[in-house]
Amino acid sequence: MTIEEMKRIKNEREYTNEYISRISGVPLATVQKIFAGQTKSPRYDTMQALERVLTDDYFELRPSERIGEVREEVFKYEVKKQGEYTIADIEDLPEDCRVELIDGHIYIMESPTYTHQEFIMWMAYELKSFVKKTKGQCRPLASPLDVQLDKDEKTLMEPDLMVVCDREKITRKRIFGAPEMIVEVLSPSTRKRDLTTKVEKFQRAGVREYWIVDLDKERVIVYDFKDADVMHIYTFDDEIPVAIWDGKCVIDMKEFKEEIAFLGD
Repeated sequence: MTIEEMKRIKNEREYTNEYISRISGVPLATVQKIFAGQTKSPRYDTMQALERVLTDDYFELRPSERIGEVREEVFKYEVKKQGEYTIADIEDLPEDCRVELIDGHIYIMESPTYTHQEFIMWMAYELKSFVKKTKGQCRPLASPLDVQLDKDEKTLMEPDLMVVCDREKITRKRIFGAPEMIVEVLSPSTRKRDLTTKVEKFQRAGVREYWIVDLDKERVIVYDFKDADVMHIYTFDDEIPVAIWDGKCVIDMKEFKEEIAFLGD
């Protein structure tokens, strides 16, 4: 397998350099140089290690042992192709391995940044305050919490933030069915899925409203799926109406911008 072929597979599967390094055992700096084109002729054993990670039958499912003092994990792999995985496979993963299952495809989820978590906590509070003030029945819920979106065994997602108004969908283990509202904060490992795959996925599942928050560009893309595929783009200087409550709840993005202003110091 050539480096160009590896790059193609890496991009298609949205694998990060950090993930490939962890699974292959190849130092992160070496992985970065290879995929950046800085290392023109990698060692044969290095190429073999990278190729194993990028072949179809190489996906972490069950831990076999732990070695070293730095909690280095060695995995056995089941021969299963993307598109064939089920919730049972997800439940066999180590507890600290965060993934999403979408139509039988498994996607690695990296740890969120400080700003990511700050936004989720802030917006969850805003939504919760509105529900409490209006004595509503909806429940704003933040990750980590699984959503069995299609009520089948092929999809199990973990939105950053959601609002569930149908109490029957809330179980002790997970949300069973589509939330009324979903909010995702873009990150390098989820950006492509959040902007493309999930738009159609959420719409077809019956999600009413979908927010995509881009912290780097300070903008929010809002899809209102009630009557049509309506999309609005807002900035962090705008007040954004929440469609599921007919605009009676408004999120003032300036407030959040002020909350994190110190990060620019």
